[in-house]
Amino acid sequence: MTTTTPPLNPRVIALAHYASRALLENVLARHGATFQQSVTLRLVAVADEPVDRDRLVDGVVGALKIDTTEAHSVVDELIAAKLLAPQEPSRVRITDAGRELYDVITAGTSPITARIYAGIPTEDLVAAGRVLTLITERADAELAALTHVTHQPTNHVTHHVTHHVTK
Repeated sequence: MTTTTPPLNPRVIALAHYASRALLENVLARHGATFQQSVTLRLVAVADEPVDRDRLVDGVVGALKIDTTEAHSVVDELIAAKLLAPQEPSRVRITDAGRELYDVITAGTSPITARIYAGIPTEDLVAAGRVLTLITERADAELAALTHVTHQPTNHVTHHVTHHVTK
């Protein structure tokens, strides 16, 4: 029996995401870190200098689609764990312990990632990257439109009264 490869669709993307995330979370659990913390720590670790806290929070919100309050809480958790440290006036930097954790997580996930991607032609990875980037951009735009609509104040009573008064 031959199995046909399904075209890229939301289910295929979700299955790949959750399979990959489960692997990452397994590595993170061994070190007492959460997925949200790892995303936040990575944003600071890859910067060559301390980062502005608000920009960090924006990056976490954009990556994880969480609200700013939750993103600030994750930054606070990392500061409390001494993985990040505040730096005046409103910046944060990675600490030695944070760098060590980031390096250990990276060392734990890199061989797994290499095995998963092994043998996939570069052209296929480039095409997949291009398509997934486009899907992400479109999904982000849809989310922004939905968020904008749901945050618009609506006063059905005022609308109803105004509608009837002007007729």
